[in-house]
Amino acid sequence: MSAILRSARVARELLAGVRGYAAVPNVMRAAVVRETGPSSVMKIEHDYPVPKLAPGGVLIKNKYSGINFIDTYHRSGLYKRELPFIGGQEGGGFVAAVTPEAAAQGVKVGDKVAYSSVFQTYAEYTAVPANKVVNVPDDVPLDVAVSCGVQGMTAHYLTHSAHAGLVKPGEWMLIHGTGSGTCQWAAQMAKLKGYKVIGTCSESKQDLARATGVDELIVYKEAPGTSYEDYTSVDLVPRVMEITKGEGVKAVIDGIGLATWETSIEVLARRGIFVSFGNASGAVPAFPPLKLINKSGFVTRPKLNDYTVTREELLSRSNDIFGWIASGDLKVVVDRCFPLEQAMEGHDYLEAGKSRGKVLYEIY
Repeated sequence: MSAILRSARVARELLAGVRGYAAVPNVMRAAVVRETGPSSVMKIEHDYPVPKLAPGGVLIKNKYSGINFIDTYHRSGLYKRELPFIGGQEGGGFVAAVTPEAAAQGVKVGDKVAYSSVFQTYAEYTAVPANKVVNVPDDVPLDVAVSCGVQGMTAHYLTHSAHAGLVKPGEWMLIHGTGSGTCQWAAQMAKLKGYKVIGTCSESKQDLARATGVDELIVYKEAPGTSYEDYTSVDLVPRVMEITKGEGVKAVIDGIGLATWETSIEVLARRGIFVSFGNASGAVPAFPPLKLINKSGFVTRPKLNDYTVTREELLSRSNDIFGWIASGDLKVVVDRCFPLEQAMEGHDYLEAGKSRGKVLYEIY
């Protein structure tokens, strides 16, 4: 038997019992990175192979895929990935095929679902472990549900878990960048948890930042020709100390990175924690632990996968988020939705600091 025939037979055996797979094409459209660099390295390919399912997996026909800063780090080469790869790590749509193991978990062809922390989502189809799939309630639009993936789940663990309980309700928390993205969510969730919140934003995003319900807002001027904050335009440390009556904050949530990490440490209260989760202005450099001695501070550099380790943890966070959306306690802003063919423009928009909410690709 030839190698080609053996390969075809093995494929048929692997897909035996996979419900829905007969209706799935062999190739798909995808935004593919074959070399790292600027946004222009992402190319739309129309004949990329549809992924095959591993045991326990489901195949999702994506309606939307979320665009996140971490995707730009992968594309640029800051975070290493094996080449070539399809961009993205969150999406949502409808289940196109299920393995018997996934069906045993209750996942069905046609289910409306969202997922995150799964690579290769800038594409028509993504293979997803069934334990990563979250059913989307009927009263939550799919674009909103996909927005809940990386940013919503990240905001949840940042405000509920990553600070290790070192901040208590009624105490101060500083959240950078509350005018867009993850921290637009985090500010609202921090208020739901009962923290007093100081937010920061650029002049053009004051309305969005104030709408999160922050107790105090520090507004930066914008760097010339950009929508980004000029972090030299406000002396942050004395402003925070004035607001907190000289105590400082018990936690800082900082996704800005290079431009803010030193002041984030300076504004900590005694035994406060610096939660550094992003690199929007550049990566935080290595620094000596002695930097933390002034207030016996703590520092953590968390990531989402370590806070959704079990399906129970994933569902606990997603149920909170969908519940808050349904009750009106959490407002989700979908800012722009680019067609997949404009993959480069989507990254450019995010990296230029223009976003005023979640940015998505619409796949079909």
